[in-house]
Amino acid sequence: MNKNVILVDENNNEIGIMEKLEAHVQGKLHRAFSIFIFNKKGELLLQQRDSKKYHSGNLWTNTVCSHPEPNKDLYECVNNRMQEEMGFKTPVKEVFTFLYKSGYENGLTEHEFDHVFIGFYENNPNPNPNEVMNFKWISIKEIVQDMKKNSEIYTSWFKILMQNSEFLEIIEKNIV
Repeated sequence: MNKNVILVDENNNEIGIMEKLEAHVQGKLHRAFSIFIFNKKGELLLQQRDSKKYHSGNLWTNTVCSHPEPNKDLYECVNNRMQEEMGFKTPVKEVFTFLYKSGYENGLTEHEFDHVFIGFYENNPNPNPNEVMNFKWISIKEIVQDMKKNSEIYTSWFKILMQNSEFLEIIEKNIV
């Protein structure tokens, strides 16, 4: 099934709609979202992307990443994707946005205006095996340390966020 993404300018103003893969082939700036789910211990739920993903397969990343659908509410898309990918829903709030561009070996480019959400959940997920190979709960401190040694096992956008001091301060304020 072909999905469309919302093309935006650098101020997140909608400028059009394009088929998702074509937007990644052309490196067009489009809207995305990233969800970070924590437990009461302050651990982040990471997922290992399925090996068959069109890019970044087998890599570890934040809880859920996707693109909002045109003409749909962003929060509705976030909650639906959390259910589709990880098998649960929980309240989330938007805490951060950032813009990034990252090229991949297969010629695709992620160029995204990314809305970052956080939420809390205490149970293990029930991930969709077509989306997620594995999951784990891990502290931010352990992630940052591991990224220094094993940077190649993480997605580009996740590494960008985990190296952003403003984002890490927001996380620290919200998970304590």
